[in-house]
Amino acid sequence: MSVLDVPDNRLLIAGNWQSPASGEALPVLDPATQQPFHHTGRATAADVDAAVAAARNAYDGWSRMNPSDRGAILGRWSQLVFEHVEELARYEAQDVGKPLSDARTNIFIAGSILGYFAGAADKLHGATLPSRSPDNTGFTLREPLGVCALVIAWNVPAILMMADAAPALAAGNTVVLKPSEYAPMSPLALAALAAEAGLPPGVLNVVTGLGPEAGQPLTSHPGINHISFVGSSATGRAIMASAAKNLVPVKLELGGKSPNVVFADADLDAAVPAILESIVENAGQNCYAGSRLLIEEPIYDEVVARLAAAMEAVKAGPWHEDLDMGPLVNGIQHERVSGYLQGGVASGARVVTGGPGASDGWYVKPTLFDRVTPDMPIVREEIFGPVLAAESFRTAREAVDRVNATPYGLLVSVWTNDLSRALRVTHEVRSGQVSVNEFANSAIIGFPFNLAKESGFSQGGGYEAMKEYTSEKGVTIKMRPLD
Repeated sequence: MSVLDVPDNRLLIAGNWQSPASGEALPVLDPATQQPFHHTGRATAADVDAAVAAARNAYDGWSRMNPSDRGAILGRWSQLVFEHVEELARYEAQDVGKPLSDARTNIFIAGSILGYFAGAADKLHGATLPSRSPDNTGFTLREPLGVCALVIAWNVPAILMMADAAPALAAGNTVVLKPSEYAPMSPLALAALAAEAGLPPGVLNVVTGLGPEAGQPLTSHPGINHISFVGSSATGRAIMASAAKNLVPVKLELGGKSPNVVFADADLDAAVPAILESIVENAGQNCYAGSRLLIEEPIYDEVVARLAAAMEAVKAGPWHEDLDMGPLVNGIQHERVSGYLQGGVASGARVVTGGPGASDGWYVKPTLFDRVTPDMPIVREEIFGPVLAAESFRTAREAVDRVNATPYGLLVSVWTNDLSRALRVTHEVRSGQVSVNEFANSAIIGFPFNLAKESGFSQGGGYEAMKEYTSEKGVTIKMRPLD
């Protein structure tokens, strides 16, 4: 039996695969076949209590461990991730429905995030502060917060897990992870590899199940010292309200409505393929998906025509065929996206290309709308599917105002060869991240997944992410005179 053979109907608590207290299981469906390929444990409040207790029991030993030794364990875990990329990618692809090559990329990124924080574990430090008196010295200490609750979404589960678990663990915290019931397999398999790498029992616990039955008891648990959540804005607000009762810090990674802004001097041979990838990757089921397209008027018709042709060439199919795009993750998501397709037409937008997909699965064709207005739901609301709304603009000021008109502020991608204009737009858009002449580049080591407005607040796996999982203690010392 491989370490990655995750057992059916089990939770990982205190280093052991345990049956849920209810004894009940949840099916994990392959979006391509709509049939279950695994069953995972249906955790309830009793299991959450056990997981939090296990994390609490493991905290003293893990937090007091030599940080270099913590980093060495995380480094071994990272190496095991790279050694098992293919098995992990199959879990991720089948869970979410994405092409196998996309899932493979996700696992490489997850392993890289883990390796980054393995190296950072013994480099977290405070500051030595100047003093107004020669008799006083002052400094700060960075200390772990305690037991951290991580609740992640289903779209890129391996990356989302590592973006929070890696800095939390590297800083000396212990973790209770609740993955989505729609995509729990790669997080469970990654946790199994952590144990193989030598992570002590109870340092990382995984409870699977439904939001009301497992997620809510976890985020409202009095034994939790920090909450990290990735998901919808509505659930994020509920989690903040819950956290307020226990006065614990929260980091939220919520929705997005990210635009590509294409100026007339842009290199369209580079821009069009990147814009296509930004909306069809993972079938548009990404918070940073490039779901808005703002095009300067002189090139509007050309960009729309080129993009429509590129969309029509996209091949969709099940994960194991490794085509350009897979189905949506489940029937709920398919119904949601289909509703936006119908609503876009009803509100007066024009379908340039796309629409409903194959009738035998949760497929939607890459869809391009134009003739939209800023008040339309397809322009303002997160769809989480391969649906793109195109608008024209005449001036850079108009483009910036359009960008800032939605409630979200995650990523803006600017396409221009005018450096001054690129910098001006970068300064004036309200967004946690800006890309110039590219979209969502993962090549920058330690790049922060910053957020603004209703997209949330987080440093998501970036160079300062460990600080989100620590508190700073100020220390002053009054020195006695020398004898």
